[in-house]
Amino acid sequence: MDLPELIRGVNRRLEQMLEAKLKPRSLSLHQYRVLEALSEENGMPMGDLATRLLVDGPTLTKIIDRMVESAQVYRAPDPHDRRRVLIFLSQRGAEQFKDIGPIIKSIQQNLLNRLGASDATVLTGLLSELLSDRASAHSYPVRGQETLIHD
Repeated sequence: MDLPELIRGVNRRLEQMLEAKLKPRSLSLHQYRVLEALSEENGMPMGDLATRLLVDGPTLTKIIDRMVESAQVYRAPDPHDRRRVLIFLSQRGAEQFKDIGPIIKSIQQNLLNRLGASDATVLTGLLSELLSDRASAHSYPVRGQETLIHD
């Protein structure tokens, strides 16, 4: 299996575990990620939120529309630029995020326990490096003789 396939597989498995815990609480994975982002930085512009969640604008608009309808978040104009709209976490959304927090932390702790603290730290660093702005789609930093795809 090559590296991109492994990353996709691990990501999918993690998403499935999260979705299984979120579904009984009537939350989608995207909704959870919006709540998480806004709990860390409330009042985000749509563009910044889309970048953080790795989704395109139209997809985020649909997610936010559903979340506004269910009173999890609300829209308000940017006080510094009335043309921009900011997304804020509502009281209901904050409570939902607080309720699901321990469950998500449990999943994260299980991953940490499975890898061990040292390997988890190394993996986090490597994945962060791959996502950093320094890495472009056409060039990857090469360490020693390693390559991205193994035969």
